[in-house]
Amino acid sequence: MSVVPVGLAGRWLGTGVMLGAAAGATWLAGRVLEDRVSRDAAANPRLLNWEWARRIAVKVAQTSEPAPWGTAEEREKAGRDYADHVARSVELVSAYTGIDSPAAGTQVYVFDRVEWVDANLAQFELMFAPLDEAYAATLARVRSATTVGAFGQAMLSGQMGVLLGYLGKRVLGQYDLSLLGREPVTEGRLYFVEPNMASLERRYRLPADQFRAWIALHEVTHAFEFEGHPWVRTYMNDLLTTYLRSLSEDLFNTRPGGALGTFATRIKDNFFESGHMLEMMMSCEQRGAFQKLQALMALMEGYSNHVMQQVGTRHLKDHDVLRSTFESRARNRGAGERLFIKLTGLDVKLEQYALGERFCQHVVDAKGMDFLNGVWEGPQRLPTLEEIHQPGLWVARQQAVLV
Repeated sequence: MSVVPVGLAGRWLGTGVMLGAAAGATWLAGRVLEDRVSRDAAANPRLLNWEWARRIAVKVAQTSEPAPWGTAEEREKAGRDYADHVARSVELVSAYTGIDSPAAGTQVYVFDRVEWVDANLAQFELMFAPLDEAYAATLARVRSATTVGAFGQAMLSGQMGVLLGYLGKRVLGQYDLSLLGREPVTEGRLYFVEPNMASLERRYRLPADQFRAWIALHEVTHAFEFEGHPWVRTYMNDLLTTYLRSLSEDLFNTRPGGALGTFATRIKDNFFESGHMLEMMMSCEQRGAFQKLQALMALMEGYSNHVMQQVGTRHLKDHDVLRSTFESRARNRGAGERLFIKLTGLDVKLEQYALGERFCQHVVDAKGMDFLNGVWEGPQRLPTLEEIHQPGLWVARQQAVLV
């Protein structure tokens, strides 16, 4: 879903230069002189050149898929097949969860890798708008401030391009609600990246129809989470906006020592605090928003995974094969891929699936599905990050409230 890349962006900024940034910058170096640096209305260089980022992303995504996927007939058939899987999944998810299907319809798109990159690039550009605005405001206040320049813009654009290109080669399905969009959104979009689905199907000899039905179950459950409970989108938007605004103020502050001084002080003050390494560089406000986002994302991914597994077990005869294949795939990543995942923050995302699913399974085993569905009644019912790790704490808190 779209929360995947959006949720990673804060950590991506905090980790600094990742593997692939150098490759991206090298690829762009020969073009910096021939391409115009992206600038805002005041002629200041922007943080990223999105055209450069797209070139890198497409180059990375197309390393094993050089041509657009599918004839018109193949695309039309795939679209009908996925729409059928989605419609069936809506019935099954509603029956298992006891939640009425969302009133709004969900649009289904079958993409190749480049189309997926283009769809998500627009999301990232929206997400980075507050950072660009804060950067421009800093330059307007302090005309002597150093701009990122062509090289800095190339490095940042290269990082973004490599990340999007890597994801474009891996993602199977995505529920995109267009978080941080400027216009109200009443329905989401489901993306299925058919070349990635077909590649995995061939590699592991998976049953094609059941494999697509299984992935559709996960993404349709996200539609239930958001479209069945509109406050979730507003809540997540508010958290993202708070976090990004505060991060912008840190990155482009004009206090003595600047951003590096601010982060160094926080690392010293937070050195013995628990949590992720990135949290050592955060203010109290940022840590609060970040942890709430992590908890919410873990819940959403875990809830979808739980539904996918439970419904799949009952309705897909090859469910055990599908699950074991994905677990084996995750365990057997190469050293290079594991390092990339660690540096880009994708390890946080993968941990969310496991933690969130364990949380949901614990609650269902202890109190049933109706009790778990209480999480969707409002922000006050959401688990904290501590409760995600220790589900019994959330169960006890809800019981105390409900008495």
